[in-house]
Amino acid sequence: MTITHLVTHSGGFHADELLSSVILTRLFPQAELVRSRDETWITPAPSKIIYDVGRDYDASAQIFDHHQRPNPLREDGQPYSSFGLIWAQYGRDYLAAMDVPDTMVEDVFASFDKNFVLPIDLLDNGAVAPSVAGPLSGLTLPVLLESLKPVFDDRSPTADDDAFRSALPIARAFVEARIQNVVAKYRAEAMVRDAIEKAGASKVLQLPMGMPYRSAVEKAGADHLLFVIHPRDDDWAINGIKLSGDTFDQRADLPAAWAGLTDEALELASGIKGAKFCHNARFIAVANSYEAIQKMAAVAVTEAEKTAGL
Repeated sequence: MTITHLVTHSGGFHADELLSSVILTRLFPQAELVRSRDETWITPAPSKIIYDVGRDYDASAQIFDHHQRPNPLREDGQPYSSFGLIWAQYGRDYLAAMDVPDTMVEDVFASFDKNFVLPIDLLDNGAVAPSVAGPLSGLTLPVLLESLKPVFDDRSPTADDDAFRSALPIARAFVEARIQNVVAKYRAEAMVRDAIEKAGASKVLQLPMGMPYRSAVEKAGADHLLFVIHPRDDDWAINGIKLSGDTFDQRADLPAAWAGLTDEALELASGIKGAKFCHNARFIAVANSYEAIQKMAAVAVTEAEKTAGL
């Protein structure tokens, strides 16, 4: 039967039902989005998908609440919010609707679930305290989305619904951009693998453009690589390789003598004509030609090996 209504609760909103609505409104664009706690609306029917309300979870009946006891849990015992339940049921269809290649759907589904959906689930259920984000706790996605709720003294009878509908395209932008970036990451991995093969024993990896590369380098076990070069607009760039996604530490830094220098000062310090810029943190430098960036890479490798006592 055709889905004619997407039903979630009325009143104030949280990130989980807002993000669930992003998924469902793309898959069922002709369905009416209804925000209500009325028993008539939150009673299952073949033409309705009900989420974050109804105190039941039954995918076959198209009801996806998580507030009841026992609450629905993942296989590892971590709690679902309505977003996790909707993603588990409809996430693969959503990715297909976004034209994610069939060969990538499972990987993208799992990556998005782990790195985007699960944190929303944990925060919504109180399984993780916002304070774990430290000084950034006020900038987490759930907090930012919920900041779009009406202020306390807005007494308009439609204030909550109006705010919800205004927040929906903002939430959609985050979801779609994140998925597009995950897909791009997997595309990049294939290109990086090819470049690693071509690089052989070289400690410098040359890529055809700027792209994510750290995870592909790690997966390939290319521990010998120290730097990456690639064209950047009309210039060329050299980058370090982070030790992990959770740190700014690198396998090797660019030479200390280059830090924060530009143009003539950098040319003088490096001895390389065409050197244009080196970041003060020594994770990226830029040259005006391929020849110049190759020379910078050679010097950087030599300095890194000297520093490491190789």
